[in-house]
Amino acid sequence: MPITRSELFEFLDKLQIAHKTVEHEAAHTVEQAQTIRTALTHQGALPGGHAKNLFLKCKKGSLWLIVAQENTSIRLNHLHKLLGCGRLSFASAELMEEVLGISPGSVTPFALINDKAQSISLVLDEQLMKEARLNFHPLDNRATTTISREGLLAFVKECGFTPKIMKLPQKS
Repeated sequence: MPITRSELFEFLDKLQIAHKTVEHEAAHTVEQAQTIRTALTHQGALPGGHAKNLFLKCKKGSLWLIVAQENTSIRLNHLHKLLGCGRLSFASAELMEEVLGISPGSVTPFALINDKAQSISLVLDEQLMKEARLNFHPLDNRATTTISREGLLAFVKECGFTPKIMKLPQKS
């Protein structure tokens, strides 16, 4: 059984990682999230960096979670060269459910808690990691959770992952 949102929050509390969650309507795309955030920002909610999260599968079978600044336009046809893997494509919804325990539209680094086999390679965008506070869906796209950059790094380490922090290639 995948970890629930409340179990995720209990895990963050156990690690003493401060977090704040704002409930909102479902956001399936970056554009939808930006529209929702615009309304919430007037209330002072959700400061910090916002991410685009891509769950990818390499032609050779490896799995990748790319966590980038939301306005990053990633070139998949060049990314595989940078990562040293075969060609990349989006992983299926079935594989996402099986490995991360989430549905499309809810991809988040918090879902690494469900990858007990540690089968995913994690890439964090160096531009995003310049932000002191970061925002991600808490396993569900009907909310956004803010944590510190250090909190994210502590979380992924505790889940058994060592992220690659790198500059991601941009579309020209």
